[in-house]
Amino acid sequence: MAQARLNALRAQRQGGPAPSPSLASPPGHELSTFPSAPALDSTAAFLDEASSIQSHITAFSTSVARIGTLGARTLDAVDDAAAARARAELDALVADTRAQSQEIKRRVQRLHEAILVPGGSHSRQDAEMRRNRATYVRQKFVEALQRFQQVEREQRAKARMRVERQIRIVKADATQAEIDQAIASGEGGQVFMQALSQSANYAEARSAYSEVQGRAQDLRKLEETMAELAQLFVDMDVLVNQQDDTLVAIENNAIEVERHAAEATEQVGIAVRFAEKARKKRWICFCITVVVIIVLAIVLAIVFGKK
Repeated sequence: MAQARLNALRAQRQGGPAPSPSLASPPGHELSTFPSAPALDSTAAFLDEASSIQSHITAFSTSVARIGTLGARTLDAVDDAAAARARAELDALVADTRAQSQEIKRRVQRLHEAILVPGGSHSRQDAEMRRNRATYVRQKFVEALQRFQQVEREQRAKARMRVERQIRIVKADATQAEIDQAIASGEGGQVFMQALSQSANYAEARSAYSEVQGRAQDLRKLEETMAELAQLFVDMDVLVNQQDDTLVAIENNAIEVERHAAEATEQVGIAVRFAEKARKKRWICFCITVVVIIVLAIVLAIVFGKK
């Protein structure tokens, strides 16, 4: 909601109308976009961003659950009008959810990039804290993506079953190859062409043909979503590899710091030993000087005493 208010305020300042509420994301699905992303150098900013991403992952998971519900409603619709309404609502929700996933991915990537602050001004403990928090956020996102993937798989299986059922209504002896070809073409191929010309029940065949066309479109959209989810999993795996590089950098920095500390300690020890030797030498010189003075005093006393 903060982004919508910000857009409205900018529009008012420019003398233009505020954005229409109908164009805003639905409650629970609003994306946080950052035209000029805040710096994550400070620990507080980093933790705030991590918490914000977790909130969006929760909203994303809610959208995924709704997709499962709407998908079942689409399959269970008893008439074409109800099916069309449910399909339109489902398509809009899936598009919004996919957009959410891309936004969250971008922010998770940025969070991982901020594990090591440029310039290395933060301690090893701070870097490890950032790594642990970023890893936790990434794992939560991956879990949400896995749920989304499972929902899409289930819907794909159910949609395919409905297509096969409709095909067998008009051609009980249809082969698996004919079914696969009908699904791939989205038109039903020769199966429905023959059925529509030969079936005694033309209306039933026509209805089955119409549903197959709709389900084939659904299957293509599901395949697109599945492909996008597969790429998101690849992107998250890349983050793991980058994190390994970050860990190596952290360890190398820690080793370098420890080496410098050891060298500094050694140099301090050498300086202390030199200082101690110098003090001893000064005391020796002082004692020699005192002895010489005493000897001279005695000699002078004897010489001048005889006179």
